[in-house]
Amino acid sequence: MLPSPTVLGEFRPTDRITVDGRPAPGWREELRRIPSMRNACAVVALYVQTIGLIALAVWLNNPFVWIATFVLMGRAHAQFAALMHEAAHRLLFRNRKTNDWVGRWLLGFPSFAPTDLYRRGHMAHHREEFGPNEPDIPLYRGYPISKDSFRRKLWRDATGQTGWKLFKGLFRGARSDVEAIRNQSRAIIATQLVIVTLFAIAGHPWLYFFLWLLPYLTVWRVINRLRSIAEHGGMEASKDRRRTTHSVRQHLLARFMLVPHHIGWHLAHHVDAGVPMSRLPALHRELQRCGYVTDDLEYESYPALWRKLASGGR
Repeated sequence: MLPSPTVLGEFRPTDRITVDGRPAPGWREELRRIPSMRNACAVVALYVQTIGLIALAVWLNNPFVWIATFVLMGRAHAQFAALMHEAAHRLLFRNRKTNDWVGRWLLGFPSFAPTDLYRRGHMAHHREEFGPNEPDIPLYRGYPISKDSFRRKLWRDATGQTGWKLFKGLFRGARSDVEAIRNQSRAIIATQLVIVTLFAIAGHPWLYFFLWLLPYLTVWRVINRLRSIAEHGGMEASKDRRRTTHSVRQHLLARFMLVPHHIGWHLAHHVDAGVPMSRLPALHRELQRCGYVTDDLEYESYPALWRKLASGGR
């Protein structure tokens, strides 16, 4: 899975990319400008889309529409997670209080994510990929694996087994002796009770379970695993981000379902974690221009990378 030295080669520093592969100071300041208004529109659009999707399913009341909506609600969780991730980096809004409040109460807690605890673990991830404090190591260590093992993992995700295990941890966390864990868990539970109440007021309390909780436990778990292993599966600890993080070409379907809001430009994100997601494509193009990212380094598509990740022995 690791790129060979010939694939990495030497890249050419430019006026925008320094010798260590990072954005040069002047351009870095431009890249790091937080598009608060754009992100506010993204949050509003996410809520309009999510509520509208549920309302449309109720109105049409068709079996095929219910199935499609169920799958698309898994995508909604991916969108909530992507924007929460941006807030965890404090890149959603320039005002820190607004950033943290929206990140917690409008993005993280509704989608079962303890935003502040996530931020703590995620910053450890960026300080040292594959380090001792990595929060997501169980998702992407040990690759490549066999096809059978890969299928078993996805089956556990798709049938809710993985999600249920994590969901039970939420209730254990509400009784934790650690105040931060206890507070975040209780905030998530309180937020879910509010959402259930809103569904009940709308006359469809059962839809909370069918179109919010179940997609989180199933579709979102599959999306989360597929995305996570495509980010770091089969890589290793290194100062060269090209040996810790995959680069995958961003096709329209993947951007729609798997990696919304430009979160798929993951190598660029690890080159400079202070760059907002909306500017990652620009950083990626510059990394290509200087030879830091080459065609041989980059996977043609996510399925091509997943096939490689599932090419191990029994």
